[in-house]
Amino acid sequence: MSTRDSAPSGAPCWADLWTADVEASRRFYGELFGWQAQDPAPQFGGYFMWNRNGVPIAGGMGDMGDMKAYNSWSIYLQTNDIAKTLELAEEKGAHIIQGAMAIEDIGSQAVMVDPTGASLGAWQPGTFPGFTELGENGTPSWFELHTRDYATAVDFYRTVFGWDTAQVSDSDEFRYTVMRDPSGEGELAGIMDAAAFLPEGVPSKWWVYWEADDLDALVEKAKSLGGSVVQAAEDTPYGRLATLSDPAGAQFKLRQRPS
Repeated sequence: MSTRDSAPSGAPCWADLWTADVEASRRFYGELFGWQAQDPAPQFGGYFMWNRNGVPIAGGMGDMGDMKAYNSWSIYLQTNDIAKTLELAEEKGAHIIQGAMAIEDIGSQAVMVDPTGASLGAWQPGTFPGFTELGENGTPSWFELHTRDYATAVDFYRTVFGWDTAQVSDSDEFRYTVMRDPSGEGELAGIMDAAAFLPEGVPSKWWVYWEADDLDALVEKAKSLGGSVVQAAEDTPYGRLATLSDPAGAQFKLRQRPS
């Protein structure tokens, strides 16, 4: 497991779930990953966090008044200047859903749709840096954008979030770029050219992969808790991967690192 005080600028720093069934989701992820669901915060509209061994790992929220939850995980990228990030995002064709909003002293957030159609958040931390543990069962393992417009996406994240990128592959079968860790300690997120396999009508999307020590056992556990398999487990050069759906319909991915 690796720990950090805060995410590097531009890197994924938080993930949260918008769910139509709060209680079922609290139970499902709690039992699946061993997370502890915290009490909802009335001052934040009922937003709550899951902790893992006492450390915040993810957030959750139900319907927001007349806005019904669409059962999806969202990711947030860290920024040191959220106003500048939003200015650059608009210049590069993003649609701002929610402008910068301060949340007491814990930080400021914004929500946007990038120019390729993928929703994401921006987070400028105050007292709350986001998740601080990675690479152990039930913690974030990888973040990946599946996009129909690969070149536009790479340019957007380089310009708006300051990514230092490296292209892993540039073939029609597999076109992929990664964000390099500024410290030189590996990679933090990826962008995949998904134009060839995204179903008609399905927009570009950010995915969160959760670490699994034993992916096949975790898949079976998810099924026993009311989840379902969207994409069966398969071995890849980047580990064993699977896509699941929770009981409310929110999809997420699991990753077991190569041995």
